[in-house]
Amino acid sequence: MILITGGTGFIGSYLAALLEARGQRVAICDWLGTQDKWRNIAKRDLEHIIAPEKMVDFLDENDDEIEIIFHMGAISATTETDVDAIAENNFRLSRFLWLWCKDHKKRLIYASSAATYGDGSAGFKDHESIEDLAQYRPLNAYGWSKHLFDRWVAQQEKRGNEKPAQCVGLKFFNVYGPNEYHKEGMRSVAHQIFPVAQRNEAFSLFKSHHPDYEDGGQLRDFVWVGDCADVMVWMLDHPDINGLFNMGTGQARSFADMTKAVYAACGKESQITYRDMPKELRGKYQYFTQADMSKLREAGYDKPFTSIEKGMSLYIQEHLLKEDPYI
Repeated sequence: MILITGGTGFIGSYLAALLEARGQRVAICDWLGTQDKWRNIAKRDLEHIIAPEKMVDFLDENDDEIEIIFHMGAISATTETDVDAIAENNFRLSRFLWLWCKDHKKRLIYASSAATYGDGSAGFKDHESIEDLAQYRPLNAYGWSKHLFDRWVAQQEKRGNEKPAQCVGLKFFNVYGPNEYHKEGMRSVAHQIFPVAQRNEAFSLFKSHHPDYEDGGQLRDFVWVGDCADVMVWMLDHPDINGLFNMGTGQARSFADMTKAVYAACGKESQITYRDMPKELRGKYQYFTQADMSKLREAGYDKPFTSIEKGMSLYIQEHLLKEDPYI
């Protein structure tokens, strides 16, 4: 049995669909809330749905059946200001699961983030030594919490401590795709653009407040959620792989490019206007992210990544334009 924390969320629910299609037994640990988040898993055949406060008992009661934990659960809002809650959910819980997997000789694949790289001045190489990780300076509490756990894992390695049967961290870049609809302000820019494009209106992007980037020229490594799930399943099939890996495409594209791709997938001519970036974001804004994917390629993963043009066609034609947009 496979346990996915955050399994009703965006990436976790997509992973659950892929694992179910492979005939895997899947259990999910998450809160469903009072909105439509349950629809992310409405089509799934699940073994269990466990509330996070019941997870410790569930792990102990199902020790013999659990093979691997995909730890996707976190407070992922980069604008969250309750740092105590972030530390509890994103660091302490991750640490507990790592120790549980170590003690019970289980496997762990967990979500880190490109937010750990901060402004990118130290590069986007998925180093995992303590010395290399120490050079990164996240710009917000979410990125800091993910970075803190990456560094804690590195400390265990340096001390020669016993580890989980497999331990992989994935630094997700800008993921987009179906089942992100509950994320409100943290939805991908692609999903935010879609309804505006459908109305054949102009979408407003942030102006640049950096001399090296024109308006709309801010760059991100946009990655299709299906590519992320494929990499996680590949890690499942390769239990000998360990370490910290980037999860992007290796190709930075501009927000203007993304906007044009969404309009094109809707059969519309792109229309873009620009607005000032809120002052509170300007000192915390990443103008450029691009995953260095050489480490994953060297590990043996050889499947090509999806371009934003193809990704937008998949997302819009096969999901957003359907009566039921969920996977």
